[in-house]
Amino acid sequence: MTSNFVDYVKIFCRSGKGGAGSLHFRREKYIPKGGPDGGDGGRGGNVILRGNAQLWTLLHLRYTKHVYAGDGVPGGKNQLTGAAGDDIYIDVPLGTVAYRSEDHTMLGEITEDKQEVVLLKGGRGGKGNAFFKTATLQAPKFAQPGEPNQEEWITLELKLLADVGLVGFPNAGKSTLLSVVSAAKPEIADYPFTTLVPNLGIVSYRGHRSFVMADIPGIIEGAAEGKGLGIRFLRHIERNSTLLFMVPAITEDVKKEYDILLNELKKYNPELMDKDRILAITKCDLADEDTIKEIKKHLPKKVPHVFISSVVQQGIDELKDLIWLTLNKGDEGEDW
Repeated sequence: MTSNFVDYVKIFCRSGKGGAGSLHFRREKYIPKGGPDGGDGGRGGNVILRGNAQLWTLLHLRYTKHVYAGDGVPGGKNQLTGAAGDDIYIDVPLGTVAYRSEDHTMLGEITEDKQEVVLLKGGRGGKGNAFFKTATLQAPKFAQPGEPNQEEWITLELKLLADVGLVGFPNAGKSTLLSVVSAAKPEIADYPFTTLVPNLGIVSYRGHRSFVMADIPGIIEGAAEGKGLGIRFLRHIERNSTLLFMVPAITEDVKKEYDILLNELKKYNPELMDKDRILAITKCDLADEDTIKEIKKHLPKKVPHVFISSVVQQGIDELKDLIWLTLNKGDEGEDW
């Protein structure tokens, strides 16, 4: 089955070339030796990346291999300026980053709806001979050609924009939590790697507020080196402002599993250590009181934690409160 989630595409882009300036002299019945009246050429079209909040994947670009902007029209007589070439727009979801494929130089990123980033500028139109007329040069017999176009292979990468990213080993209960707190319907089953694509869900909160939660496919030890699903999905975590670590209560060593997850993120990108963290101990309906008490003794001291069970709705409201407080800490006048 082909996934509808596409987060990486390469496209060959070409801007338009500028139109040539016109070399023309005014010649009419009663003005046999009129002056230069060649107009300027039009500029070439730009290749522009544009944010579209209605998109959440690069699927629509999967089979788009070439994108060409229009060429500028040459200038005409009577100092007529040629028309500009048509710009071409590439609509992408918010969170898309554009790179030059050859050297991975970043060209821009889209974070807002209708935001535009010019990837390749069209060539400027050439000046017609009328432009070059001076007191000492009454009849210039030359005009400028238009500037050439630019062409480049462009790589587009999508990094999901979400308030909260769910981080955990496969089968940690991430998809189940997302299905309980939002309207998202991720595939759920009791085996590793059920989630093969990231899922986004909008979580409703008190007072008609909400935040966006992203279920990132499960990390395994060695993911930063490409094991399992590898780093393919780790980049989505970079855009989440808060990381919700999820470790099942029935795990043999909860603290150890949390440390492994943290270490994988650190190896992938040390800057992820600066993000806010919350630890959720999941599947608490499967653990007895003594197990819960033992887990509490070994939890990391500086990371806020909550015990939850998505199946029996235990601790879900407490978790949402904790997430909201973390996302909005420092905001004045927070009342609920």
